[in-house]
Formats: sequence, structure tokens, C-alpha cells
Amino acid sequence: MKTTENKKITDYDMQQLIGQVLRYGVLISGCVAIIGGILYLWQKGTGIPNYMHFNGEPAGYTSLTGIIKGLSQGSATEIIQLGVVILIATPIIRIVFSLFSFMLERDKLYVIITSIVLCIILFSMFGGLSI
Repeated sequence: MKTTENKKITDYDMQQLIGQVLRYGVLISGCVAIIGGILYLWQKGTGIPNYMHFNGEPAGYTSLTGIIKGLSQGSATEIIQLGVVILIATPIIRIVFSLFSFMLERDKLYVIITSIVLCIILFSMFGGLSI
């Protein structure tokens, strides 16, 4: 329960915060992707695609540094990719907030389990990459 002198964060407050993180993360990523999609259609919407030959995506679309470099050039595809990166980061941020919530509650078992889950996710994302 919140008090005026001693502001304590309750379990309900943390649940509300985590819910807001998820809502705003999805909303922001969707808006960024839609803006990138509109910009993409404005830049390249009049061309007719050639489906006879498959052209893979260059490395700029698959690395975070390539996405950032493309953003500085105003590339629409990198703006769309940024929306995807934000969408992927949203549940990871939720796990971090859950970890802090369990730390505040002093629930050692859930701190350990959540830390393991976070480490597995981060290792699987960044373990084999050279950023």
C-alpha cells in the first residue's frame, strides 16, 4: 500500500508497471513499423517487383549496427526493422522488470529462475553475434 511518508511499491504497482511496459512497447513498435511502411511505399511503392529471382537481404537488415546505420540514412526498411527490434525487446524488458519486482519482494527462488531465463535469452541473442 502506498503511503505519503514511506512510498512502498506494492505487487499491484509492479504488475501495472509491467503491463504498461508491454502495452507501450507493442504500441511504439507498431507505430514505428507503420511509419516505416508508409515511408517505404512512398519511396519504392511504384516499382514492380521481379519474383523470378530471389534476392536475399543484405547484412544491414540483420544486424543492429546495420539498422542504426540505415536509420541515419533515412532508409524505410531499417525503420521497419527498428519496429521489429522494439517488439522483440519488449518482452525482454518485461523480464527485467519482473526480476526487479522479485528482488523487491525478496523472493529468492523467482529471482534465480528469472535470472536464468534472462541469461538464456540474452545468450541466445548475443552469444554468437559480433555486434
